Amino acid sequence: MTTNKHALTANHWGVGVAHIENGKLVKISPHPDDPASSQLNDNVASSLNGSARVLHPSIRRSWLYNGPGRGDKDRGQDEFVRVSWEKANKLIAAEINRVRETYSNESIFAGSYGWASAGRFHHAQSQLKRFLNTQGGSVSSEGNYSYNAALVLMPHIMESFRVQVSKATRWSVIAEHTKLLVMFGGIAERNTQISDGGIARHRMASGFKKCADAGVKCINISPVRTDASKTLKSEWLPPKPGSDTAIMMGLAHTLLTENLHDKAFLEKYTTGFEHIRAYLLGEKDGIAKDANWASIQSGLDANRIKERARQMAASRTMISVAAGVQRTDYGEQPLWMAVTLASMLGQIGLPGGGYVIGYGVNGNIGNMERLFRWGTVPQGQNPIKTAVPVALIADLSLHPGKSYKYNGRLHKFPDTKLVWWAGGNPFHHHQDLNRLHRAFQKPDTIIVNEVNWTATAKRADIVLPVAAAHERLDFGGGKSDNALVPMPMVITPPGEAKTEYEIYSGIAEQLGNQDEFTEGRSISDWLKHIWRITQNNGKEHNIDLPDWDEFIQGDVITVPDPSPNQVFMADFRDDPIKNRLPTPSGKIELYSETIASFNLKSCPGHPTWFEPRDVAAGRGETYPLYLLSGQPKTRLHSQLDNGDYSKSHKIKDREPVLINPIDAKKRGIEHGDIVELFNDRGRCLAGAKVTDEIAQGCIFLWTGAWLDQDFNAPQNRDNHGNPNVLTHDERTSSLSQSPASHSALVDVQLYTEKLPKIRAHEPPSFRK
Repeated sequence: MTTNKHALTANHWGVGVAHIENGKLVKISPHPDDPASSQLNDNVASSLNGSARVLHPSIRRSWLYNGPGRGDKDRGQDEFVRVSWEKANKLIAAEINRVRETYSNESIFAGSYGWASAGRFHHAQSQLKRFLNTQGGSVSSEGNYSYNAALVLMPHIMESFRVQVSKATRWSVIAEHTKLLVMFGGIAERNTQISDGGIARHRMASGFKKCADAGVKCINISPVRTDASKTLKSEWLPPKPGSDTAIMMGLAHTLLTENLHDKAFLEKYTTGFEHIRAYLLGEKDGIAKDANWASIQSGLDANRIKERARQMAASRTMISVAAGVQRTDYGEQPLWMAVTLASMLGQIGLPGGGYVIGYGVNGNIGNMERLFRWGTVPQGQNPIKTAVPVALIADLSLHPGKSYKYNGRLHKFPDTKLVWWAGGNPFHHHQDLNRLHRAFQKPDTIIVNEVNWTATAKRADIVLPVAAAHERLDFGGGKSDNALVPMPMVITPPGEAKTEYEIYSGIAEQLGNQDEFTEGRSISDWLKHIWRITQNNGKEHNIDLPDWDEFIQGDVITVPDPSPNQVFMADFRDDPIKNRLPTPSGKIELYSETIASFNLKSCPGHPTWFEPRDVAAGRGETYPLYLLSGQPKTRLHSQLDNGDYSKSHKIKDREPVLINPIDAKKRGIEHGDIVELFNDRGRCLAGAKVTDEIAQGCIFLWTGAWLDQDFNAPQNRDNHGNPNVLTHDERTSSLSQSPASHSALVDVQLYTEKLPKIRAHEPPSFRK
């Protein structure tokens, strides 16, 4: 194969130019057309050339010699044995046959949740699901960790959340028309480096600048000052975490009692406001949800709450709710209450007014959408219809046969024997990782496809080495982007790494139905096929794309923005009869008869205030600090944590934790110290960053540090700084069963013992 010295490649954080020297990737530089390019590409070469790279098929020693479901060491503490691809394929094929013949295909779980890497064909989840669908199917996961509460709740009260995101008011419209931007949870600029499937041009910084230049006033309601860009010069109102619903209710009560709410809008476009009115006034429970009450719940000044309500009513106001706000106990409630508050202001559908949930989830929301769908590899039909919400994967293994409620229906966990994970790292995403570790001991077999030896790979029985984005032929196209990116293969995969298509083709051959999976096509054949689909879709919008051979040797192709002046819900406002919503009433449902009929204590028929579980249980007396965690600026989730850029921001090799100076002084902690975070679920070490960027009473620890458990330390302490050893594994509610990992209380102390070596970035031990 001939390698290119300089060629395009793409990841979720942008387009880059791969530089090859002596057959080795040395760096990925930014594309010249993206001046605000992310620094995340600085992780790629150092991570994928590092010691953690998975280079050969490997099998956990106990599984190899004792058989599925048996072994003398737990997953995560065992050694591995290198094997040939031929042996790995035979063992996997035999295990698939054993499980589906002895149990059924419902005992196979294709977890495969995660961002994987950009590329229309080599998409980890699609390839795995296509393969297993040709083998009788598997149980799949449903929803996501990012905004699952919105995915389930929003169709009941408005319309599909994914549709809402695609219709989000553009930032150019906000800059022109909005007078006041109220951000619950902020809009963290670090999150906007990335987008699903890829982002060719980073626009968010420019959008913020346009708002600032236009004089848009901004309010950041978040315990973290830097959750709002410095460019916006926001007023900072740091509340107690988990109190957003209460603040919104205090604002709404002021609008109601001062007759500042839009009665005509509520009458014409919504249903159920009488229930909200009664609840706000305390007619149901004797507690008025006024600004004084909201002040007690949130710690914000009552007069400021009243003043902000009046300010919102007096000007064109956009309400933004960050995705992280819903990743709390009862996370459906702030979403529902935000819709209610925006409805009371009556500005939904007006340029620069109303609300948007999800600004800052990625770099494209409010900036760009694709004009037409790109081609993709077909997954086929899954004969198994069972799907489990992603936040319940620990329960799936720990409680087979147990019933649970989800979106108004009763479901039952299947008995999982085989788990196959590709393109993700649940020991980053999931909550209460000690509990997940116990759950990972239950299945008979766990298979993981990986480029690096992550914590998930180290807890697998069979680990298969996978080619990275620049080591295979593909093309990029983000789910909400307007660019198509050629991704030639610029370097040969190291060791024995293969593309997942090649991996599944080999296993399918062992199982006797390779043609069903491949359809007789090579990788090149498939790419030309899905490119033709992309071309045909483009022609429907008068876009002529070049032939494949010309495209793959060329540069990024951009297509027109389908809606540069988009205003969320403008059509509904113009004609609510013709453009009725897909709700039972056709209107915005501030009270949902459907949800009320589910009889859920954790999610009644209208927005309701619940105190966070740890606070309500009085745990604050023992663990007085609120733990906040979120997307880091140095990587995408946990991807390439062993890369140079990610490691450059660690403190003594550990993830930094933000601590307010008052909280630090009280505990004898100084900037740069190693500290131990702890509660009764777990503990971890981190590097102290003493700063007034975080509110007093809170600490902030980025997510994604590769888990580094010390099984000889108390509570299997993580030495690297992973916050999910401290979070609980309860869900937002039984409506959506979403993760509520942002509702955790902890304490922190100076760590005075000898610092343990970080082993997260090293491969496991190997034996014959």
